[in-house]
Amino acid sequence: MLVATLHKPMATHILRLCLAPAALLAVASLPLAAQLPSTPGTKATIVGSPAALAGSKQDPESVERGFALFTAKCGGCHGATAKGTNRAPDLVRSLLMLDDEKGLLVGPVIKAGRPDKGMPNLGLTDPQVADIVAWLHVQTYSADHRSTYLFLDALTGDAKKGEAYFNGAGTCNKCHNPAEDLKGIGAKYDAHDLQGRWLQPRRGGAGGGGRGGRGGGGGRGAAAAPAVSRSTVTVTVTMADGKKFDGVLDRVDDFNVAWKDASGEFHSVSRNGDSPKVEIHDPLRAHVDLLKTYKDADIHNVTAFLASLK
Repeated sequence: MLVATLHKPMATHILRLCLAPAALLAVASLPLAAQLPSTPGTKATIVGSPAALAGSKQDPESVERGFALFTAKCGGCHGATAKGTNRAPDLVRSLLMLDDEKGLLVGPVIKAGRPDKGMPNLGLTDPQVADIVAWLHVQTYSADHRSTYLFLDALTGDAKKGEAYFNGAGTCNKCHNPAEDLKGIGAKYDAHDLQGRWLQPRRGGAGGGGRGGRGGGGGRGAAAAPAVSRSTVTVTVTMADGKKFDGVLDRVDDFNVAWKDASGEFHSVSRNGDSPKVEIHDPLRAHVDLLKTYKDADIHNVTAFLASLK
């Protein structure tokens, strides 16, 4: 991401543009308020967020007109989000846009075109050019300020299909029950948080279950019984003489395996190939394995199903 503190070359770096007519998106005719939600989980378009509009100090009505114009006149080459295609470059992060103030640099290029570079003169009026510039500045501001991003609607799936996947191909019902452990989950989390939680249930916490992963055993502090939950990663270590040790996994890699036993005592032994034998028990392993199999529709459908469990 480019930030405002980056050194910007002189304006002699001319942006290579390619503008061509494209079909106007139907959403462009929607009222601006319908396109600029302030809460996660709502439908939105790419006009811009309220925070980006305020921060970039652009006129909302001009930005809305600019979005419609850009989509119709420029999106065919630069893409509907102005982030470039194989026909024309990214405008949002372009040096010319980053250097631009009030359209003084990019405006003349949009107005006159660059026929020698494949960009036609589209016959736009000065107010139309100003509107396109205003919209582009909102997009550039958004790219430079993460907090202004919009969270688009996560509930685009089919809850019935999600339920079928839950009970069928996903085999989620082997571990979960909508009437028990998942009861009310749709009311507990918003759609985006809910989707992240079921896709990566150990997100932000200990990874465990893999080389170099930690199982949440609590580290090497004073002896204390390790916290154990339904997601805790445990390990069974079988020594060469057949003696077995069980506990909460602390760490495992090619060279060592470490764990805490039920009393909280920390243990660590060296590994030499398959000796000692290490068996890791990760209750969330199924989630990890399924990540490789999900289709986009599966993710949205399951999210819709879970969100319906109020």
